[in-house]
Amino acid sequence: MTGFASAQQDFGRERINLELRAVNHRYLDLQFKMADDLRVLEGKMRESIAAAVARGKLECRVYIQAIAEQSGLHLNRELVDELAAINSDLTTEYPHLQALSVADILRFPGVVAQSETDAEGLQAAVLGMLSSALQDFNASRKREGEKLAQHLLERLAQMRVIVDELQAVFPNLVQAHLDKSEQRLREALDTIEDDRIKQEFAIFMQKADVDEEMSRLKGHITEVERIVSEGKGAVGKRLDFLMQELNREANTLGSKAIAIECSNASMQLKVLIEQMREQVQNIE
Repeated sequence: MTGFASAQQDFGRERINLELRAVNHRYLDLQFKMADDLRVLEGKMRESIAAAVARGKLECRVYIQAIAEQSGLHLNRELVDELAAINSDLTTEYPHLQALSVADILRFPGVVAQSETDAEGLQAAVLGMLSSALQDFNASRKREGEKLAQHLLERLAQMRVIVDELQAVFPNLVQAHLDKSEQRLREALDTIEDDRIKQEFAIFMQKADVDEEMSRLKGHITEVERIVSEGKGAVGKRLDFLMQELNREANTLGSKAIAIECSNASMQLKVLIEQMREQVQNIE
């Protein structure tokens, strides 16, 4: 299933941003986009994600922004005091020497330094953010899963109605088809051989026998309803297999159609199965 989550945290003079984005994929495919100094975390991050997500093409992006209001420059005042004292002594003793300017002092090595980043603290912050983002990520996927489950259950209910209605009228359809076939055989009796009559009757009986197909359709519908309602574990592959089985039975029902009602039922079932199959592809 698709999913998205993000987290943000200020760390010293920097702001850490973490995003998780996923689209459906047959397996778990992880991609990381982050600064080189954070690559050391990739192994731990990969383990954390794999423990929480089973499938999907997932991109984890971590980027750091400087916070404008906070300066990363540090003035070494002790060194400035020493330089100022030395400058004062030298200009007093040697009046012809030019005094140091502020710019000269600031350019002196060690006077202005960049504050060092707490690498371990930064890494711990990123891992903590990932844990939090994974919780939000799975929560969003759970909400999407609940919507998908409702989508499937609604179509399963429609399929059950179609099968029940067909079963209710099927004896009458069989009788009507039998009467029609009998009439045709009687009309052709003078010109048709006995073996031909037996062959036509065998074909008719084969077409008329769809009780097994409807029984299997109901069984598969019940099984899909059970899996969707329980929602335990990775159910995507099981549901995908059942969609194939449902489609197989619907096709067989259509090929054995003895009346327009059977053909219509087969077509309606296949439309609903295809709608479910498209959604099942997004389920782990």
